[in-house]
Amino acid sequence: MSVSPSSSAPSAYELLRRQYSLRLPASLHELTGPATGTVDLPLHVAWSGRRTYGLDRPRSRMSLYRTVLAEGQRQDLVAFLNRDLLVAQWPVLRTLISRPLREAWEDRFPELPTDKAAAAA
Repeated sequence: MSVSPSSSAPSAYELLRRQYSLRLPASLHELTGPATGTVDLPLHVAWSGRRTYGLDRPRSRMSLYRTVLAEGQRQDLVAFLNRDLLVAQWPVLRTLISRPLREAWEDRFPELPTDKAAAAA
């Protein structure tokens, strides 16, 4: 006798998206992290590799945001992300993160621009 998975079981994509959604702040205005300087991430966020990032260097800043979005809990998002920087770099950042993560953020925050023209406006 073979047992097949239930068709009502959520997919891995749905589970990830739900997990990311639970971490999100209620509003982008809660993201009051630094806009300049250097950020040292705690080990529970940057558990493999680099932990120090310079916000004044675009590649470093993008790497920081990618790491915090993927690995951070709600308190990390609020502490390390800055609303204005997130919105400004979202059109590129959204292409560097997983689909479930991107869709969780874009569904909750429709004000995030999805193309470079919208971000410049």
